[in-house]
Amino acid sequence: MRLIDSHCHLNYEGLVERQDDVIAAARARGVSGMLNISTRQSEWEAIIGTAERHDDIWATVGVHPHEADNHPDLGAAALVKAAQHPKVVAIGECGLDYYYDKSDRAAQRERFQAHIDAARESGLPLVIHTREAEDDTAEMLEAAAEAGGVTGVLHCFTGSRALAEKGIELGYYVSISGIVTFKNAKDLQETAAALPLERLLVETDSPFLAPVPHRGKTCEPAYVADTAAFLAELRGETLETLSEATSDNFFKLFGKAAA
Repeated sequence: MRLIDSHCHLNYEGLVERQDDVIAAARARGVSGMLNISTRQSEWEAIIGTAERHDDIWATVGVHPHEADNHPDLGAAALVKAAQHPKVVAIGECGLDYYYDKSDRAAQRERFQAHIDAARESGLPLVIHTREAEDDTAEMLEAAAEAGGVTGVLHCFTGSRALAEKGIELGYYVSISGIVTFKNAKDLQETAAALPLERLLVETDSPFLAPVPHRGKTCEPAYVADTAAFLAELRGETLETLSEATSDNFFKLFGKAAA
């Protein structure tokens, strides 16, 4: 059985101090690949460095919407240049977050557009963060689709079923995190149960959002096995079916990782 954590932060506090043990624990639970996600330009080198040391770990380059105000000059060119590294397989994490509003919304949209442009130029998919910004996210993704050449994943999805369906219509994948195991996540559970298997990914977003039965602990990539098991039962599928399908989907989306 194969299982891939499509979104984790191995260089974040809580994991980086014991990174080798965290990676070994994930492998011991059947995790055969991990995508190490960047959120600030200052961490790109370290994140790529982690990927360089492991055949089953890949990296992204991008700036989280929370960091948009701190990267006023980041354009597509810098992203495209960094994405030329053989272990970089995606652009992101990028997008819009109007829930916390840690950066000016106009700045968030500008940086998101830079990532979209970089994805088109580099041929790599986007890793998208969207929270309480569904209308603007959908509008920007529709515009990107009209221009062509862009795909990606809606990561750690907690939005409406309508946004998930819009993303799938535009060619995107939807990634489900440990939030789906929470008791109060009924709407997400209904959405996750209805998603087409061929557009589904699983993730931890570690060190955040540890799934049941690990609530209250620092999340780590090994726990993607718990999320996958819950999701398979929710959808009426075997764990092997879901694991194989989501792994296949990962390599279809992040084709550079399969090269």
